[in-house]
Amino acid sequence: MQKSFKSVSTLAATSVATLAFALASGTANAEDTKLRIQTHFSPETLSGELAKEFVDDVTAMSNGEIQIEMFYSSAVVKSTETFDAAATGILDCDMTGGAYQTGKNPAFQFAGDLMGGYGNPYQQLAWLLHGDGYASINELYNAYDMEFVGWWIPGPESLASTKPIRGVADLKNWKFRSPPGMETLVFKNLGASPVVMDFNEVFTALESGIIDGADAANLTNNMGMGLYDIAEHANYPGFHSMPADHLACRKDIWDEMPDHHKAIMKVGMQALALKNATINEVKNAQTKKELAEKGVNIYEWAPEDLAQYRDAVQAAWVEFATTPEAKKLLESHVAFLKDLGAMK
Repeated sequence: MQKSFKSVSTLAATSVATLAFALASGTANAEDTKLRIQTHFSPETLSGELAKEFVDDVTAMSNGEIQIEMFYSSAVVKSTETFDAAATGILDCDMTGGAYQTGKNPAFQFAGDLMGGYGNPYQQLAWLLHGDGYASINELYNAYDMEFVGWWIPGPESLASTKPIRGVADLKNWKFRSPPGMETLVFKNLGASPVVMDFNEVFTALESGIIDGADAANLTNNMGMGLYDIAEHANYPGFHSMPADHLACRKDIWDEMPDHHKAIMKVGMQALALKNATINEVKNAQTKKELAEKGVNIYEWAPEDLAQYRDAVQAAWVEFATTPEAKKLLESHVAFLKDLGAMK
């Protein structure tokens, strides 16, 4: 009996030591999650830098259990194809934006960019966090085998143009790069000539004169792309677009992740959203001064022009919301905006 007791004691001590070593090395019962994610932003832009910070934060919070390989500048597939690439297994997650998918269902417009409905990122994030936004968006995304994880919204965007863009009158026959979706409808109705092209084709198209201007990103990211080396006209504050870039992952990948990994990813996106909105607010103000010093013409649209633009947007909402899913999402946003007092 004494010999047996010693064996059990030795075994127990060995097991405890093994468990302690495993815990110390982070390998005990660890369930690794490996994700391949593509963003349309280049690593040199502010948004690209923030995407890398998100990866670093998630890696640290998960103690290395979540391993992310980030592909920048649409390196694997075109920006508009990222969602499908994730849904079909070429990638695991899409870090572009929902509005790229309006060809599938116009409802994606209202999961990405209301084109001037919200005045700032904080209002739109409030709908997501406090207006049942997660459930509303995932009702749409899940139907396409994807899970919406979160938004990061840099704030209202600014245009880049080789011609003056002082107000609505200057939009007549203005040929510019537009993302797909409702924006083409809004600007056509205001007299412009939108051309849908991939995000990473903007610089070359502007440089070669194929387009007069571009809706690409906000003032700081536009400068990071070198657009104001060519375009001598911009507008600030932005008003026409405030895309909510998303993180969306393939549904089966998401469902297989342990709950603590899901929580880390969601909280990581919420932290990214706050960091993104605040740093862009600071950077855009600084960029405006820098561009003005370089001789770039920066226009602030008059209230009459802004009112004309917003009338065109609200008309386009109704015209664009042609499916039950789109109408439902639009109604949710409008009700929330009215509740905030941001819309009558």
